[in-house]
Amino acid sequence: KVIQAGKQVAVLCPTTILSEQHYRNFEERLGPFGTKLALLNRFQTGRERTETLQRVKDGDIEIVIGTHALLSKEIAFKNLGILIIDEEHKFGVKQKELLKELRVNVDVLTLSATPIPRTLSMALMDIREMSLITDPPPGRLPIRTFLRPYSKEVVREAILRELARGGQVYYVYNRVQGIEHVAERLAKMVPMARIGVGHGQMNEKELEPIMVGFVKGELDILLSTTIIESGLDIPNANTLIVEDADRLGLAQLYQLRGRVGRSDVQAYAYLLYQSAKELTENALSRLQALQEFSSLGAGYSLAFRDLQIRGAGELLGAKQHGTMATVGYELYTQLIAEQVAALKNAADGVVEEVKDPLESLTPLPVFDLPVTAFVPEWYVQDQAQRLYVYQQMMSSRDLDRLAEVQAEVEDRYGQAPAEVARAFAVMRVRMRGRDAGFEKVDGSQGRLAVTFKDRTKVPPRIISLLNRRYKPCYLTRDVFVWPFTGDALSACERLLDEWDACMAELEAARALLP
Repeated sequence: KVIQAGKQVAVLCPTTILSEQHYRNFEERLGPFGTKLALLNRFQTGRERTETLQRVKDGDIEIVIGTHALLSKEIAFKNLGILIIDEEHKFGVKQKELLKELRVNVDVLTLSATPIPRTLSMALMDIREMSLITDPPPGRLPIRTFLRPYSKEVVREAILRELARGGQVYYVYNRVQGIEHVAERLAKMVPMARIGVGHGQMNEKELEPIMVGFVKGELDILLSTTIIESGLDIPNANTLIVEDADRLGLAQLYQLRGRVGRSDVQAYAYLLYQSAKELTENALSRLQALQEFSSLGAGYSLAFRDLQIRGAGELLGAKQHGTMATVGYELYTQLIAEQVAALKNAADGVVEEVKDPLESLTPLPVFDLPVTAFVPEWYVQDQAQRLYVYQQMMSSRDLDRLAEVQAEVEDRYGQAPAEVARAFAVMRVRMRGRDAGFEKVDGSQGRLAVTFKDRTKVPPRIISLLNRRYKPCYLTRDVFVWPFTGDALSACERLLDEWDACMAELEAARALLP
C-alpha cells in the first residue's frame, strides 16, 4: 500500500542474520511484482553500500532492509512512508533517539514478541497503540521447557534424543572466550555429532558457511552465542540447550526458545544453570517465568512478568526499566492517562473543560473493608489480561470511566461474578470517598471509622444532619463513626448516599440565604 502511494519503506533489524532473512523473504514475495529492494548491513562492500545509499536517495529503491546502518547520517530518503522496526526490544535508548530523526511525518510499526517494560507500559497507558497476534501457525505445538542444573548427562541425553529422530540442536553459550572449549566438551560427549561454531566476532567468510551448513542439514549441532536469537527459521532444529541461562534476560531467553518448534514436531528447550552457583531472585524469577509460560503466543504474558520483575522504567528518561519508589503506580497511571488524553484532544482541536487540579492529583482514600474483591483466574484466565483489567480499573479517573471499564470487561468475559462486581464497587466507593474528603475508612468491628483528609474543610452542620438521618452515627475527636450490621460494602454505599444527600441539603439551604 505504501509503495503504491509512491513512498518508500524502511525495515530496521537488530542483527545481520535477521536482515538477510528478511531480504530473502521480501525478494521472494515482492520481487516477482517488480518491487525494487536493497539491503544494508555489514556484509556489504563499501562500493555496494555507496551505490545503495545513492539509489535510496534518488527514490530508485522502494524497500530498504538493514541493520543499524539505517540509522547512519549518511542515509537520506527521497520520500519515506513507513518505518518498520523488527525486534524493537533489541534497540537501546540512543538508537531510538536516532530513529526520531527518521520518524517526522512517517508512520511507524514496531514488532516485538516481548516488548521491554517501558514500551509495554506506554501501550497500556494509551501513549502507543498496540495490536496482538495470538493465533499460531497451523500445526504448531507448545515448546516443552525444562529448568535444570547443568550436568553432562542431561546435555548428552537431550542431544542424542534429538539426533535419534533425525533433528538438529542449538547449543547456546554466550561468551566468545571459552566457546571453543565448550565445542571440545561436546565433541567428547557426542563424538558422532557434526558440530559447527558461530559467534558475532566472526567475519562473513567464516560465519556464512557455518550458518548455511546448519540450514542445509550438514551440521547436527550449532554451538553459538545469542546471535541466533533473531533470524533463523529451521524447522528441523527442535532442541535448544542454553548453558548459564541465568545470565540472560527474559526477552533473550524467549527469543532463543522461539528458534525451535517451528514445525509440527514437538520441540524441547533446556535452560541450564551452574548447580554450585546461587541464583539471584530476579534470575530465578526469569527462568521460572519461561517454564511457566510455555504455551504458544505467551510473549505478551512474559512481557507483563518482565514488567513486574524489573518495573516500568522512565517515561521520558534513559531507563527502559526500573521501579517507582516515590509515586504509587495507581496515581502514576492516572496522571499519565489524563495527560495523554489532554494531548490527544489538543491535537484534534478539542478544548477540554478545565477541572480542579487537586481532583486528579488527590489519590484515592484507603478503604480497609472485610470483603472479597478480585478478578478470579477462571473468569479471566490469562494473567496478563487480568493485570490489564486491574490497571484499567485503577487508572479510571471518575465513575463514568469506571462504568465503561466494567461494561468492556463484561462484554468480553461475560456477566461479572460477585468477586469482580465487588472489586468495581470498592473502586466506586473509593472515588466517592475522595470527593467527600475521606482519607481512610476502616470497616472492622462492625463500624466504619472515617478519617478525613482535612477536618477543617468538613462542614460542621453535615454531622448533625447525618445524625438526624442515622441516629447511631457519631463524631469523636479523631474519626467519624458509622455503626452497621451486615455487609461493610453496603454500609459504605449507604454512608456515601446519606453524605451526598446531606451535602445537597446544605447547598439548597445556602441558596436560599439572602
